[in-house]
Amino acid sequence: MYTESVLEKVMRAGHIGVTGECGPPRGAMPEVVKEKASLLKGYVDAVNVTDNQTAMVRMSSFAASMFLRQMDMHPVMQMVSRDRNRLAMQADIIGAYSHGINTMLCLSGDHMKFGDHPMATGVFDLDSVQAIQMVRKMRDEGKFQGGADIKNPPKMFIGAAANPFADPFELRVARLAKKVKAGADFIQTQCIFNVDKFELWMKGVRERGLHKEVFIMAGVTPMKSVGAARYMRNKVPGMDVPAELVDRMAKPPKEKQAQEGIDICVETIKRLLDIEGVSGIHIMAIEWESAVPEIVERSGLYPRPKL
Repeated sequence: MYTESVLEKVMRAGHIGVTGECGPPRGAMPEVVKEKASLLKGYVDAVNVTDNQTAMVRMSSFAASMFLRQMDMHPVMQMVSRDRNRLAMQADIIGAYSHGINTMLCLSGDHMKFGDHPMATGVFDLDSVQAIQMVRKMRDEGKFQGGADIKNPPKMFIGAAANPFADPFELRVARLAKKVKAGADFIQTQCIFNVDKFELWMKGVRERGLHKEVFIMAGVTPMKSVGAARYMRNKVPGMDVPAELVDRMAKPPKEKQAQEGIDICVETIKRLLDIEGVSGIHIMAIEWESAVPEIVERSGLYPRPKL
């Protein structure tokens, strides 16, 4: 029996969707997943569960997502094409849907050279756009990619990622358009620190009418320290952290920098909510899930709608 994605219901009803993120542990530790998820429960509509994030081996997104379902929470199961071919991907999609997981995010995945297994062979049988097309075909046509019929097709709410800040900037909207045409229902963006540049990207999105075809969830990350701000500015590809934010994080004493990071995140969300075409907020509080309740409450996004 198909149950509609809670995240889908929230945004289709015209509410601002809110998602969090849970990175699975590097070991057989279900209690870690449950502890992280419990900090987010009631404050987000769904929780992204990463898939071997940064090309480091972790508990599978599928397994960690099942723990969230057992807690009556709603995972966004991430699936990267780096590690599996189309047979394995389709098998996992059917399996996940059989366990009540009905929302997923299609990604290519970070390259192996960035992780702890640089010698690993990447699969990349499909890229993220082709993966979106595959999941849409499974859902809407009830067909495997090979053409055979699916009995009880997986009715997934299909997500994709977008980076409004990567070079060349002028191609960012066109890249989004490809994912929308492929069948993405919602988009989660890279962490936004440069709101002015994001507004420029959204202007291009609106000019092509893409905001009417897909739900766009603006991504935010609270910074814990000036060191973290400097790292993201200087070391993380595709991240745009303005110098003035780094300077602002450096002003408070060390013990108060985390609160400053939360304040900046809340201010950013309030600006993002005023931008036409933004349908949701994706909070990536990496290993800092305890900050999410304050961020959601202070941003005026609590309580979450009950649908």
